[in-house]
Amino acid sequence: MHPSERFLAPNTILTGVPLKQLIDAKLVGLIAESFAAVDANFDVQAFTLAASRGLESFELKDRARHIAHALNQQLPKDIGRACELVIQSFGSKLEVTQDYGLAPMFYMPHSEWIGRYAVADFENGMRANYELTQRYTAEFSIRPFIIEHETDCLQALETWCQDPNPHVRRLVSEGTRSRLPWAMRLKNIQVEPTLSLPLLEQLKDDPELYVRRSVANHLGDIAKDHLELVLETCKRWLAESAAMSDRARAKNRRWVIRHALRYPAKKGHPAALKIRLAAK
Repeated sequence: MHPSERFLAPNTILTGVPLKQLIDAKLVGLIAESFAAVDANFDVQAFTLAASRGLESFELKDRARHIAHALNQQLPKDIGRACELVIQSFGSKLEVTQDYGLAPMFYMPHSEWIGRYAVADFENGMRANYELTQRYTAEFSIRPFIIEHETDCLQALETWCQDPNPHVRRLVSEGTRSRLPWAMRLKNIQVEPTLSLPLLEQLKDDPELYVRRSVANHLGDIAKDHLELVLETCKRWLAESAAMSDRARAKNRRWVIRHALRYPAKKGHPAALKIRLAAK
């Protein structure tokens, strides 16, 4: 049994129980075990001591960052080799897109490591993001790659739009959201949303609601800065849906439009209200 499968986590956030308590000394031990299994040179004792020292004094994200720093001290200096070991240390991929609870938080320190230490090696770092998102999420760790390697990253994400794994396809949309909650802003995309819109065009009719919801949320983010662009996009998508012979696909498209415009509609924006009404 992989150490990630022995990571005890509830199905949902429990009232009165801080989420940071999941990132504890037990998790450190399990991560150490997962790396020792793939790297004979991994110093379990040194990692455990460094990662556990002062851990309880940190909040959630800082705990993951603290463990990632300790991990980086034990991994090879060659980023490509380090990424390979990180990937080899991973457990099984998620087989569902919902109801998997908080167990994937096992990989929160791995996400921090990729986002902080693997950016200098674009190809290997992106491969680590690709594998991570199929087990946890890479929507946070991929953002430094978008900032540092914008053109190459967006090109890679364009190919990922066709990936058979829904977690990868969702990452394309969620990872490029300019206003993703609890994440660093993607200022270039926020100013110039046409950088990410072509990705949404490919994903707007995705067979998975999991992906389509991300597309709608992404479009909703754009609307906060470029409402007219989003209104025109939704009008066009709505017109296209009217010509679809596949009724289920057309219905799904209209849901994306309604969900994307829910915030301006709540504020009473007339055009948003009109489009949402037409998309029912």
